[in-house]
Amino acid sequence: MSILKANNISKFYGADEIFSNVSVEISNDARTAVVGPNGAGKTTMIKLFIGDELPTEGSIHIAKGAKLAYLPQRPELVGNHTLWEEAMTAFEHLKAMEAELAELAMKMGDSDDAVTEYGALQSEFEHLGGYDYEIRARMVLSGVGFEPDDYDTPLQQLSGGQKTRAMLVRLLLESPDLLILDEPTNHLDIYAVEWLESFLKDYDGAVLAISHDRRFIDNFASQVWELEWNRVEVYRGNYSHYMQQRDERRERLQKEYEKQQEFISKEMDYIRKHMGSRWTAQAKGRLKRLQTMQKRGKIIDSAPQDRNTMNLKLTADARSGDEVIKTNGLTVGYDAPLFTIDELLLYRGETAAIIGPNGAGKSTLLKTLIGELSALDGESKLGAQVEIGYFAQAHEGLDPRKSIIDVIMEAGNMGIADARNFLGMYLFSGEDVFRDIASLSGGERGRVALAKLALSGANLLLLDEPTNHLDIDAQEILQAVVEGYEGTVLLVSHDRYLIDALATQIWAIRPREGVEIYKGTYSEYVSWRKQKEARLAEAQATSNGTSKGATYATKVRGMTPYQLKQRVVEVEAEIADLEAQMERIMSDIETASANGDANKVQTLGIEYNQTEHALETAMEEWSELAEHVE
Repeated sequence: MSILKANNISKFYGADEIFSNVSVEISNDARTAVVGPNGAGKTTMIKLFIGDELPTEGSIHIAKGAKLAYLPQRPELVGNHTLWEEAMTAFEHLKAMEAELAELAMKMGDSDDAVTEYGALQSEFEHLGGYDYEIRARMVLSGVGFEPDDYDTPLQQLSGGQKTRAMLVRLLLESPDLLILDEPTNHLDIYAVEWLESFLKDYDGAVLAISHDRRFIDNFASQVWELEWNRVEVYRGNYSHYMQQRDERRERLQKEYEKQQEFISKEMDYIRKHMGSRWTAQAKGRLKRLQTMQKRGKIIDSAPQDRNTMNLKLTADARSGDEVIKTNGLTVGYDAPLFTIDELLLYRGETAAIIGPNGAGKSTLLKTLIGELSALDGESKLGAQVEIGYFAQAHEGLDPRKSIIDVIMEAGNMGIADARNFLGMYLFSGEDVFRDIASLSGGERGRVALAKLALSGANLLLLDEPTNHLDIDAQEILQAVVEGYEGTVLLVSHDRYLIDALATQIWAIRPREGVEIYKGTYSEYVSWRKQKEARLAEAQATSNGTSKGATYATKVRGMTPYQLKQRVVEVEAEIADLEAQMERIMSDIETASANGDANKVQTLGIEYNQTEHALETAMEEWSELAEHVE
């Protein structure tokens, strides 16, 4: 069944064609990612789906009664209510039912009808999750990175990124039939993105997400829509499947184009040679066939177009010493310490990825390592002949009052002609090179910052969220260039795809735990971390007795009636114990969620599942044994 179906839709703004003849469909359980270059029209297509704009041509059908919800890149949340109250608006229907139940409860002593109505309403209320909706709200708020201290914050005091996350929380709790997300991972850290992926995998409705996050698409999508060259191509599978299919398709189209061009050339040679001769009829027949092919659209007009991508180059002018960064007892923070690291050591040619939640101190650590910020204790040393090139997350190194070309002429000590040629490699041409930095989009500023970095000749690159605002093509180019870079790299990023491709070390900042240093790739680190958490959960479960199962054989044959009765009593006691443990764990989950401790919530969730499994095993044994007890 389809929730949404678009038939041959086209969109024009005046004479400008955004896309044309697009036909796509979203089933009720679809997981769809929309990709394409910046400016291709992805958000415009979404606005047609939700009815904010109308297609110039074609039609869009929404299933009757289907509920759609949309998360824009920059949501506008209005009102003086708090973050918690914003989350609670998702449950207005449950709150109305709560009020009705309270009213019916007061009438139950005087009316049998009230008792009947109360029972029916209570059953529906429980089925809809009426007794745990506040717990769900806390878990979602915690999942996207909010702390309990944030709950009472008025919306108008939230930052732009926090407002995006606040709206995301409400939409996830509303559970629409089709959830439409425009760059949902932009303001989420790694842990929040991983939580969102897990949430979306189990989501009951359909999901459509515009995203440049390659790992997110890999983990969430079952189909990919690619929007470019004014049309949409649909690919099955996730990002990795899309990449393979896209390359195969382009190669196939190129071969088909070349083969057809060869055929047309031979046909035209025959027509020119034999027109006006005794084979004129055959020549006219071949010309007519070509004309018919043209009319029916069977002639491929052009070869597959190459994407207009930037030509980034990063080179180190000089070689640094073998030890590039070394720390000893380093304490990082401003007025108060954030964390202390016993020792960090980064060798020439390595890439260390600094990861952690928003606000954990990743950029602070970066600035402390290079001496831009003083350490509260301990020391950090740079090796011999280290030259630093710094790509700042907010592009602080770009003067907003200067033009693009002024920035490049100054950074590269070059004339205007050379600067224009250089900027052409970063997709700036014509009069665009004279635009002020202040007027640029986030993606355009990122390209200017990369162009400036390329001129530095540094042998130590500090990259703070370098893929923010870059489309997938630009991310792939950046990744390939940094992979071939001969210097050393310190990378702060939430882009797990980039981290996994580049990092030789992971420096993970974990609040309340400190900093974990792992030598290996990101995938290896994640596997190691999961094994570590599983061991901790298993040890906790064992210490709490939740690893108990049925310690006696469940076979009835061979057991005396007395043994059967004794075993039933024992199993009943185990069931009562396990049920009590599940109540305690649920209470602990509520507390951990209220405290914003996502790691503890996850650990307790594992313990809850193990206890629930033990309870199910005990219940099965009791059911089997009870049948044979007199």
